[in-house]
Amino acid sequence: MLITYLLIGLAAGVLSGLFGVGGGILIVPALVLLANFPTKMALGTSLGALLLPVGLLGAYTYWQHGNLDMRASLLVACGLFLGAWGGARLAHELSAATLQRAFAVFIVLMAIRLWMEAGTN
Repeated sequence: MLITYLLIGLAAGVLSGLFGVGGGILIVPALVLLANFPTKMALGTSLGALLLPVGLLGAYTYWQHGNLDMRASLLVACGLFLGAWGGARLAHELSAATLQRAFAVFIVLMAIRLWMEAGTN
């Protein structure tokens, strides 16, 4: 799982840098779908990964209810650090139209996958 957590963080960092979105847009569904996290644990863990930039109070609340995996949060954060840098660099190499289309495809694919998984959780 170590590699999975790091890759989730890396991908979230790339997408954050590339599309200017919050890392949670990828972290939460990735933890649910790839690491088999329950939704609340994925939400808490995502906030833990984003702890310093945005999630301190939210993560604390999830932690109080037992829904935060601190180890996974820290490992995802390591990937975010490198991924955001790489994604931002990549964004400067792509046209605005390509970025917009790629983001739209990503969101649609994630929405379809989450919709399909919703009935099985």
